[in-house]
Parts: sequence; structure tokens; C-alpha cells
Amino acid sequence: MPPQLQLRDIRLTLGGAPLLEGAELSVSPGDRIALVGRNGSGKSTLLKIAAGESLADDGSRFAQPNARLRYLPQEPDLTGYATTLDFVLSGLGEEDSPYRARALMDDLGVDPRSDPARLSGGEARRAALARVLAPDPDILLLDEPTNHLDVVAIEWLERELAQSRAAFAVISHDRRLLADLTRATVWLDRGRTRRLDQGFAAFEAWRDARLEEEEIERHKLDRRIVEEEHWLRYGVTARRKRNMRRVAELAALRRERREARRVEGAATMVAQDAKASGALAIEAERISKSYGDRPIVKDFSLRVMRGDRIGIVGANGVGKTTLVELLGGALAPDSGIVRLGANVAIASLDQRRASLRPTTTLVDALTGGGGDFVAVGDERKHVIGYMKDFLFAAEQARTPIGKLSGGERGRLMLARALARPSNLMVLDEPTNDLDIETLDLLQELLGDYPGTILLVSHDRDFLDRVATSVIVSEGEGRWREYAGGYSDMVAQRGYGVSGRPAAEAPKAERPPARESPRPAAKRKLSFNEKRALDALPGKIAALQAEIAALERALGDAGLHARDPQGFRRATESYAAKRGELDAAEDDWLALEILREEIEG
Repeated sequence: MPPQLQLRDIRLTLGGAPLLEGAELSVSPGDRIALVGRNGSGKSTLLKIAAGESLADDGSRFAQPNARLRYLPQEPDLTGYATTLDFVLSGLGEEDSPYRARALMDDLGVDPRSDPARLSGGEARRAALARVLAPDPDILLLDEPTNHLDVVAIEWLERELAQSRAAFAVISHDRRLLADLTRATVWLDRGRTRRLDQGFAAFEAWRDARLEEEEIERHKLDRRIVEEEHWLRYGVTARRKRNMRRVAELAALRRERREARRVEGAATMVAQDAKASGALAIEAERISKSYGDRPIVKDFSLRVMRGDRIGIVGANGVGKTTLVELLGGALAPDSGIVRLGANVAIASLDQRRASLRPTTTLVDALTGGGGDFVAVGDERKHVIGYMKDFLFAAEQARTPIGKLSGGERGRLMLARALARPSNLMVLDEPTNDLDIETLDLLQELLGDYPGTILLVSHDRDFLDRVATSVIVSEGEGRWREYAGGYSDMVAQRGYGVSGRPAAEAPKAERPPARESPRPAAKRKLSFNEKRALDALPGKIAALQAEIAALERALGDAGLHARDPQGFRRATESYAAKRGELDAAEDDWLALEILREEIEG
């Protein structure tokens, strides 16, 4: 099938250094592509070129004239719009209905009347998602769509993309989303792309095999250079033309070796250990915290032992950061007691990166504003060497923090936190903006860390790899602990943070039919089952008629402006009726299957 969008031999130089050197990307109908690579490798730039938002120095871009393409940038620009609804509707074409846009905004919890200039990062991301999904595009180009989203919104997005007919290419650090949704992987490495016709789940093993092959070839090249240099010193006795050819070949080998772009070094993360804490690291006894009339934590008790890794999950705004601050002693409870164990030394990572002023240079952020050395535990290390441990180049030493990318700011905050001796690490959304390879290293570090960890994260894969137990918000200030990682919590609870049944997997276009329990000896439908089977078709037809009437009402473009409360009631009623219809259809299907099995 011919591609709907194709980039060929894309070349781009930034600041005198080549960023893209022959990169390619092809998106055909039905493609679901993970675009992966390290922070700074040019993934976002390549996606911008694919979207037509940026121009390359060389190469070609082709898009089918009738293909509807929508692009979600990493930092959506909402300036110039009076309301969030105006921003979302601006993404629609002439033939698109605004109803779907409003329904998506309602699903995502976006207030259509809000001022775009006052939105948080998460609210802006939700509005931008509604804008690109509303037109039902043929091609979606998504740059970090899960940034600033909570687990509830991420799981909603997975379901929406799984059901979408659009082909898409997505950049994301969320392993679970990539593994669940993608069918092909494009690896951008040292300016060039390589494609694997399998989803992200197969990528890392494939990448490691390619890198190992490269290393073998590099060793072969080194041996050939040594052999030719030996001949040049001791074997120049044959005919002159032949000698000159071999000298030229040696020069070419040396040039190939010199110009080869090696894989950049890996970040070196070592947490500085303090003296071990007592066996009991944290004890919380019936703690409560409220803001006004709203309970954040209510009558919660917890014992954290040395070496425990506690993950905290929940929707945005439920109080995850407040809970971790209570447990870490940074915030006093309204009632109850929090006791920290003996010799507890805390290192923390703030999700807001609040301690980084934009004008502070990278060196000053690491050294505290003086000298050329970083205090790493009980040792002093030169700041340039410590920067290189976290993949910063020496020439970035005087770069202001405001000029760093999100991933670079994330690495800087980790560098600062890990330099402090600790036996209790408090990490609030540590995975934000980190590339997958840096996430791997962080996971290894936390796996080897001998102390205790309190971790707030929306990254389900990260929680599965790191956490020994997960604390989940149950609503109204209630929290509950489950053993294991995020997947273990879902298995025990029966559903995830979103409150949807665990059986409703994101890959399924709709929930599987609920099976009615039936004893093996049963040979006929019960009276109640027969009555339900007879009544359900009428109920389904009535619900379909009600839903059609609501769709007509919501299709009125002026309804929201004319009657906001009526619009909200109609939207809520529509969602409820859709749920009732799905349940009725599932019940009818389960009973019909049972009837056929009994009669057949």
C-alpha cells in the first residue's frame, strides 16, 4: 500500500553540527510507529519536518493531497485564543462537526470556557489532544502525548488511539504505551534512521544486537588500520604505484575511523549512600490532611521498612505530592503522627523543578554557585567530569538552565539529587522528559540503591520495575496499599487508577462480553434469563433512540453558548446512556451465546 506520508534522505545541520544525515520516515495506512532515540537525537525535529512545520536543508517530503494530517507538538502553543474551546475548534476542517471536539474535551475534563493562558501543563496537553483527535485524521504525529498526564488520562489515550482508524507515529518515553500500541519502530541514531517492522516490545533486543554488530565491525576496522600501518613502516619495497594505492587506502581507513559517529556514552548514575537508617524507616499512624472542606489524606496508617520501594499513584489533583510530603516529614499532618526512623537522611527530586532558576548556569546549579568541584558524598569531583557522567558536554558548562531541554533539566535534577548522601530517596515524577535509555539507567540505580524509596509516578512500566508496593487513591482522602508494582495492583484491585474493569484492555476495540456464571449441569435458561433475553432488545432500541436525540441536541453549535447547564446535562446524560447501552448489549450477547450453547 503506498505511503500517505514519506520523508526521504532528510538532512539538517544546527549550529554547525549535523543533526539529521539521511533520515527517513514512511507512514502508510494502518501504520502505528514508535519513533525512538536519545534526548537530543532529533526526533522532535524530524516529526516537525514530517508535519510540514519545519524545513530540512536537503531531502524530500511527500504527503498524499487528500490525507488529513494532525500534529501534536511537545509544547502546544495556545496563544491568541480567547477560550480553550476556540483553540480546540480551530483544529477542525470545514466538514468536521464540533460535537466530537466538545465530547473529547468533556472526556478529558477540559473546561471549554477557560483562559488558555492560565492552563497548567496537564490542562494544555489535554486541550491539544482534543484538538488533534477531534477531526478524525488519517495521520497523527504525536510528540510526547503523555507528558503531564496522569495515569487515568494515559489509559484513556491508549483506548482512544487503539480504536482510532488513523495511522500514527509517536514519540514517547512511556514504554507501556509504546509496547501496547505500536507495530513498527523507527530508531533515530546519530542522524540516521533504521526501521524495525515490529512494535516497541521487540525494539530494545534488536537495538542491542545492532550496536554489538557495530562494535565488532569497529574492532575489525581497528585491526586493518594496525596491519596497514605495520606495512607502511616495514613493507614499502614493492612497486611504487601499488605502494601509493595502499597508502591512499590507509588514509581512507583512518578517515573512516575518525569520522565514524560513535554511540554517545551512557549516563553514569551512582547514588551516594549515607549511614544505614534503622530497620523502620517511616511510621505513619492515622494521619489526616485537608485543605478547606476537601480531605486529601484521611485516617491513613503505614509502616515503611528499610529497603522498601513505595510507589504512589492516582489521578492528578488527588494529593499524591501531599501524601509523599507528609510521609517524608516535609509537611505536618492535621492529625495523626509521622515518625522517621533513626539516622534517616533524605534526598528529594521535585517534579516542579522549582529549585532551578532559568538564569542559573549548569555549573552553578551543580556546584552551588562557587568553585569547580561538586561534593559527591564524601568526595569532591570536578564539575566537568560529573557533567559528563550525566551526558552533558563540556561546552554546556555555562549554559543557562532556561536554555536546556526538558530531558536535560531532568538529568540535571537527578545529578543534584544523587550527589547528596541519603538512605531515603523521595522522587516526585522522576521520569518526566527522560529518554528510554536514561530511564533504564535510573531503574538500575534504584534497583541497586540500599536505602528506602518513596516514588510518585504515572509511568506504569517504571512502577512495575521499581516498586515493591503501590499506594493508590481510593477517593475522598482514602488511600490503600497493594503489594507489588502497578500491574500487580491492577490484578488485585480488579481495575486500574481509572476505575475501569481490568478486562477492558486498551488493545480491545470494546470490552469483551460479560459471561454469566452457569453450572455445567444446566440444560436450559432460567426464568429470569429468558425474561431478560426477551426484554433486552426493546431496552437497547429505546436507549439507541435516546442517544440519537441527545446527539441531535449536542450537534447544535450554539447550545453551549445559549445554555451551558443544558449542554453539560446533555453531555452527562449522553455518557451515561452510552454506558447503559454498552452494558445492555454485553448482557444480551452473553445470554444469546448461552442460549445457543444450550440449544446447540
